[in-house]
Formats: sequence, C-alpha cells, structure tokens
Amino acid sequence: MTQHKEIGWNFENSYARLPETFYENIEPTPVRSPELVVLNKSLAKTLGLNVEELQREKGIDILAGNQLPDGALPIAQAYAGHQFGHFTMLGDGRAVLLGEQITPSGDRFDIQLKGSGRTLFSRGGDGRAALGPMLREYIISEAMYALGIPTNRSLSVVITGDSVIRETDLPGAILTRVASSHLRIGTFEYTAKWGDVEKLRILADYAIKRHFPDIEDNEDRYLSMFQEVVERQAKLIAKWQLVGFIHGVMNTDNMTISGETIDYGPCAFMDVYDPATVFSSIDMQGRYAYQNQPGIGQWNLARFAETLLPLLHEKQDHAVKLAEEALSTYEKLYHKHWFAGMREKLGIQNKEEQDKTLVEDLLAIMEKHKADFTNTFRALTLDKPEETAMSGTTEFTQWYEQWQARLERQEESKTAAHQLMKKVNPAVIPRNHRVEEALEAAVENEDYSVMERLINVLSDPYAYSAEQEEYATLPEPSNRPYRTFCGT
Repeated sequence: MTQHKEIGWNFENSYARLPETFYENIEPTPVRSPELVVLNKSLAKTLGLNVEELQREKGIDILAGNQLPDGALPIAQAYAGHQFGHFTMLGDGRAVLLGEQITPSGDRFDIQLKGSGRTLFSRGGDGRAALGPMLREYIISEAMYALGIPTNRSLSVVITGDSVIRETDLPGAILTRVASSHLRIGTFEYTAKWGDVEKLRILADYAIKRHFPDIEDNEDRYLSMFQEVVERQAKLIAKWQLVGFIHGVMNTDNMTISGETIDYGPCAFMDVYDPATVFSSIDMQGRYAYQNQPGIGQWNLARFAETLLPLLHEKQDHAVKLAEEALSTYEKLYHKHWFAGMREKLGIQNKEEQDKTLVEDLLAIMEKHKADFTNTFRALTLDKPEETAMSGTTEFTQWYEQWQARLERQEESKTAAHQLMKKVNPAVIPRNHRVEEALEAAVENEDYSVMERLINVLSDPYAYSAEQEEYATLPEPSNRPYRTFCGT
C-alpha cells in the first residue's frame, strides 16, 4: 500500500473522461515550501481521509500541488459566462481539478486546488491566490454549510512559501475546495458557443447522471433537468435571502447546476437591513444587490435555457415555449420557499392571508429604523423585543401586538413557536468585522487562533450559547460603507 492510499484518496475521474473539449490536461505548478495552516478535520473524515496522514509531508505536498495523489487525472475545466451581463470566455484560470473523491458512503465530490498555478485559461493572470482571500472562502463556505445552505466546502488552506503580487506582495496560498461538482451554467454556455449539439448532449447526459439520476430514463429528461435546476436555484437563493447573505458576483459562471453556492469572492452578510445593500467594490451599478439576487437568479436561468434549446425540441419555436413555461415557475417557487422561510423565522406554522402583510410590515419597519437583520430575528426568537433598534416606536409596538395575536391563533404554543425560530434564526453569522479581524491576525501576524475561535463559534449558529453572545455584537459605526473585493 502506498502512502497516498494510506491517506485515503479514492479517486474516479468521470469528468476527465469526457471529450477534451471540456477541459485542459494540466498539473498544478509546484510551490517552494508549503505549510498547512488550516485543516477541516471533520470534512476530511467524511471524505474518508486519514487526518493524521494528511498532516504529514506527503499529505501536505498533495494539498499544495507538489505531488499528485494516486488515481488523480488533473484538469482545468473550460467554461464561459455572462459577467455583469456581458458574455465572455473563461475557464479555470488558477484552479486544477484533481479528480472525484468517492467517500466511504459512496458519495462523489470534486477535489479542486484553487491558486495552484497558470492554466490555458489564465488570460494573463499568474494562476496564484493570496492567503487572505483563501482564508475568507474557508470561513464563509464553512459558515454557510453550518447554516444549512447548500455550498461547496473547504478542506484546507496551505501557504506556499511564495509571494503573489497584487497591489503589494502578499503571502501565497492554495485552498482545497470540495464540491458536488463544478458544473456551471457557464459550462453549458461554453459548450453551446464553441461545441456542437452532440457535445451539448454529452454534457447534459453527464449532468443528469451525476446530479439528477431519477430523471435519467425520462423521455423529456433535458426539460426535466432544467426544471430541477430552476427548483434548486429558487430554493438556494431564498435561503440566501433568509439569512442576509449577499453573493456579490452572480455571474453565470458562478452558478452551479447542482444548486450549491460557489465562488466566494466579494460576498458578505448584511448587517443593517437595507435591500439595496451592495458590498462588492466592482459592482458599481448594484446589479447584484441583495434585493436583486432573486431576479438575477431568474436571468441566469434564462441564459441556461438558451443553451438547452437544441435538446428540448427539434423545432426551435416549440423548444422556446417549453423553456419559457419551465422558467415561468421560478418566481412562484422562489416566493414559496422564501415566504415559508419567513413564516418559520416568525414562528408561524400554519397559513393565513394576512401573513404576507405581517412580514412586509416588519421588513419595512426594520429598513426605516436601520435595524440589524440577524439580531432583529435573534431578539424576536428570544422574545426580547426591547433589544431591537425599533423598540419603543409606535409602529413596532403595533406590529409586535399583531404578531403575538397571530401566534395565539395557531394550535402550537408560543414555546413551540420560539423553538422553531431557534432552528432557523441564527444567533451568529460571520460578521464582516469579525472576518476581517481573523484575516488580519492570520495574514499580518501569522496568528490563526482568532480564525479558529470564529470558525468554532460559527460551526453551530443555532446553538444560542453564551460563547456566541460576544460574536453577535455589531461593529462600531463607520462613515465608510464596508467593501469587499474579488480576491478569490
């Protein structure tokens, strides 16, 4: 048995056995002196990996791209995408897919090294990544997982011993990303633009086999696949909205077929409730603002539908009609998931017509009084309305009375309502100032303890533990809005 087998790598390479149209064969570029700084031990065990062996030299060499694990067939995937509404050729410019890990339970996950060097798709970039953005993706992706939101995950961060040049010299790093797959809407856009119908069919059949096996034998399986993706995206974006998550760069190449959140670039969580909130420094027009995310999801799905037309029906007019009918369900599906989530956030377990007004009125009062999104629902969950920014106002007092009356009209007790609320309203989120604090300690002082404490607190966001109290506090007031950057 080789050392790599002892680590637990168990690769298959189904994507790398598709036609070479879809990827470039390439190996990671070696780095000078790799050092493991963060390891997700629980995820490693789920993947069937030996944590102790993974932390030894050969394990770290694999996570750094200096060695390939047994069975790996490394590739950079090709894809295109609409970036801020404009179509362009893209692809993995600094990421290498090592292969697909088959877990002890039989699940399949892509193992990708991010920041592993130049590829055919680098477009002049250096193919590397800086430490701060890689740690940021680790923190946010794992927080999203703990919140119960479908997401890619992070296995490790390795510092490379090499510098990367951005505005200044920064420590280089490689993130090991784990995902159900890296199939994107942009993967289909690339194939529709530069492939042919047969290649498109191969890709669609592959996506169905991997993510939607229940529809594989359907006569209209391509339409069924589109309907499945519509449902998953509607549900995913509703979950984002319910916790105040702002993706920041909802380009079509950043939207997966699997329905997982991917590509944590300029993302952040909203503090003060303001539907127009934008964090990304490059989103000058607010295209991807919090309030626009549901609509952008539908816009992206329309681009996906356009790629599938040749597979939906031989007559284009009929194919367009089928696609439009399927896409038209998105808005209703999104509102169904979002509204069901909002009812739960208020402890409501049945339906009344006036629930919509109750929810809308609360959000309007929150916006008017610049109430913190997470902490408002946290206070309501704990039945401490006096801790909200709206406390003492006539409109909130009236709303609170209406809410209490609403809870009394359902069969479930108020205790049951608050128990439900605790399951859906996080006590903590990765507050922007806490994330920045952790990154600064790690990057500037090589102190990872701040990040470790933050990750530990975020690992069970619905615990409402005493330890989480400190992490629920708001940042100090600032005259400048918080801004994020596309460093990842």
